[in-house]
Amino acid sequence: MIQRLEPAMSVVMVSLDSYERIRRTMTALKTQTEKSRLEIVIVAPSRAVLNPDEADLREFLCYQVVEVGPIRSTGGAIAAGFQRARAPVVGYAEEHSYPFPTWAEALLLAHEKPWAAVGAAIVNANPGTMISWANLFTDFGPSVHPAIAGVTSHLAWHHGSYKRELLSGYDAEQLQRFLETEGFLHQALQERGYELYFEPAAKSNHVNVSTLGSLIRCEFVGGRLFGAARVRHNQWSMARRLLYVLGSPLIPVLRLRRTLQEVRRAGQFDKLFPRILPGIVTALVAHCFGEIAGYALGAGDAAWQRVPCELNRCEFLRA
Repeated sequence: MIQRLEPAMSVVMVSLDSYERIRRTMTALKTQTEKSRLEIVIVAPSRAVLNPDEADLREFLCYQVVEVGPIRSTGGAIAAGFQRARAPVVGYAEEHSYPFPTWAEALLLAHEKPWAAVGAAIVNANPGTMISWANLFTDFGPSVHPAIAGVTSHLAWHHGSYKRELLSGYDAEQLQRFLETEGFLHQALQERGYELYFEPAAKSNHVNVSTLGSLIRCEFVGGRLFGAARVRHNQWSMARRLLYVLGSPLIPVLRLRRTLQEVRRAGQFDKLFPRILPGIVTALVAHCFGEIAGYALGAGDAAWQRVPCELNRCEFLRA
């Protein structure tokens, strides 16, 4: 680890293998107005395989590489980085999401207030297909740019930043579970009396899956993780699990209305509707089937199945 002064914010990144996999996000981070206050924490199977670009990394205040061996869980890898982070604010930058230059500055400014977590706004980085737009709105609806700043009960998963001290009470296993299905970390923080804040001035260009098969696969796996986490976090009885399995077919209907409301709020309805509708319905139905599997059978190997969706996004894109 190269260290100079104390960082204001730690940015965790995860690479399945080499530095090249995260280079585009690193290029975006090098444009940050606050890069001189950032610690970069790269989680990778090994430093040798990562082969970090030292010249790139010297542009930040400090950096470290966290070696974890083969990555079997996105949440586990992120948690390993969070636990090693040194700054009072810690956030995560995806290999397929490229922060705007004032991203870190806006998050740090918001964290001067007592918010436990501050979330960023999402911009579509690959807007050329309806599948991409459908994936964007089904996964991130309320956080899609443009949106209004304010206290909220929902932040986009994997696009948040936290006051590190509030996460220190969770052990490695708890933190891994929370960062796999991040909405339950948000819920846990709110149950402890803390508030979440959405900061639209912190924006990131997000690459969404853009093929039909990829949309179905990633939504199903995400739904299964969500269903299993919901059962575990809320300690559902078998009777309640059965009730939700039977009632799950109603979920896509309820979510469809909310998703289309977000499309309209973001000013994209006239441009995208009705062409976006098949993709949204497909995503919602796939996620619903995943939820049913999670309620009935648990997570299974869904965390491992999700790794390429989150850490190798190029595999899920049109040419």
